[in-house]
Amino acid sequence: MAVPAAASVRDANRYRPPAITGLVDLLDRQVRERPRARALVVTGERVQLSYRALAALADDVAARLGGTGLRRGDAVGLIGANTAEFVVALLGAARAGLVVAPLDPALPESQLSARLEALGAQAVLLGPPAADAPAIAPVRVPAWALRVDVSRAGTAAVALETGAGAVRHVRGAAAELVPEDALVLFTAGTTDLAKMVPLTHANVAASVRNICATYELDPADATVAVMPFFHGHGLFAALLASLASGGCVLLPERGRFSAGTFWDDMRAAAATWFTAVPTIHEILLDRSEVDYPGPPVPPLRFVRSCSAPLNTATQRALERTFGAPLLSAYGMTESTHQATSEPLPQRGSLKHGSVGRATGVDLRVVDRNGHVCPVGVQGEVWVHGPTVARGYLAAAAETAHGFADGWLCTGDLGSLDKDGYLSLTGRIKNLINRGGEKISPEYIEDVLAGCPGVCEAAVFAVPDATYGQRVGAAVVVRADESIGAEEILQYCRDRLAAFEVPDRLELVAALPHTAKGGLDRLAVEARYGQR
Repeated sequence: MAVPAAASVRDANRYRPPAITGLVDLLDRQVRERPRARALVVTGERVQLSYRALAALADDVAARLGGTGLRRGDAVGLIGANTAEFVVALLGAARAGLVVAPLDPALPESQLSARLEALGAQAVLLGPPAADAPAIAPVRVPAWALRVDVSRAGTAAVALETGAGAVRHVRGAAAELVPEDALVLFTAGTTDLAKMVPLTHANVAASVRNICATYELDPADATVAVMPFFHGHGLFAALLASLASGGCVLLPERGRFSAGTFWDDMRAAAATWFTAVPTIHEILLDRSEVDYPGPPVPPLRFVRSCSAPLNTATQRALERTFGAPLLSAYGMTESTHQATSEPLPQRGSLKHGSVGRATGVDLRVVDRNGHVCPVGVQGEVWVHGPTVARGYLAAAAETAHGFADGWLCTGDLGSLDKDGYLSLTGRIKNLINRGGEKISPEYIEDVLAGCPGVCEAAVFAVPDATYGQRVGAAVVVRADESIGAEEILQYCRDRLAAFEVPDRLELVAALPHTAKGGLDRLAVEARYGQR
């Protein structure tokens, strides 16, 4: 495909990724050299917030947190939508020397509290929820509301309500944190005991530098925040890489992606790129005849896709529609997001169907015995490098299983070609991938099993053209019970995040089992998953 002219003016030999050491100095160069440049575009009026103003807000929050009794190295939660409050809280807490754990605001109270308690968080910072979203569930640690007020002139002030003091002598995995830690991210699994991944400032800096170098991000770039910041995709690729490189991020008024306002936001930001999961790309493509304004939108240098497989036909259709290369990338929480990406067209070949080549890390594809597979042979993908986490908190067995001599054993199947491009072919684990959300069938089965009247349940993936997969469930009801499917689904809605609730639930007389008495998942999928 033709490469937009704007993409060819950057010289890879002259590009230098930002020299940062972590979250603390992420803004420093821009504040020194370009203090009045726009860092964020916020609110319904799309007010520009400069780097100097953003840094001042972060410093204000850091000072206020320093007066709460929190100590350097303490862990705090962060819950909120993609708003200025999230960004300011994240950077302010980092400048105060705290370790920040972003959480999904859509999780029910039981999961939010369980994760905060498992970590040993001293408090949680609360930003506003997304527009039209339910209020953030109350949690069982001190919750401090943070508010950023921005005037149309771009001046801003922050308010932080710290009425309840920080918890002291809490128990939890925070005891395993080290002074170098910056973040704790929860894996995209969905159990109350989801694995906790500690990421150091060095992990963060390496990831941000790799992302910036891959796409040659600089102060001329701007993007719209599509993916939520509590996930590595939105946090590292859209937010932190943009700020470190001196670019600009527009935060949608609603605090989350809206297909109806997306192209207006792109035009308002003069965006040069964006990143999203395939589900959102499919939505934008489906609506392009009505929504995509064409020439009024500034030319895009590239579009990025990550967090789930993107089929080749969609990739090509998007490139034709938007007139820009669509670059597939791959990463995990444990690799501080990006591990591979297709390169910019002027820097290498685009191989649709692949997720590109390594970006600042080493890759291996290994067989069951850990031996490196020949070119083109499928095996498990392993990743090694400065972005790879040291393991999981409070989970020695899982760390031993998932990490080997500094290598991250991803659990994903794939193969490398002669040029080092990685093609993913499946998953070893049985997680359901619903539009980039990784869902544990076992956890949903446990919730279903707790429903009065339910005897047994099996959860499986249902193929879906939009989301890739949806959640299906087959449920056995006790013979003396009259509970129906809708009652069971309501029980789930009260205890699960919306994306975890089964999209299809079928009452069955019995479920297949193996000879050992366990649930036969292959038989379940064959019997119920393809209907």
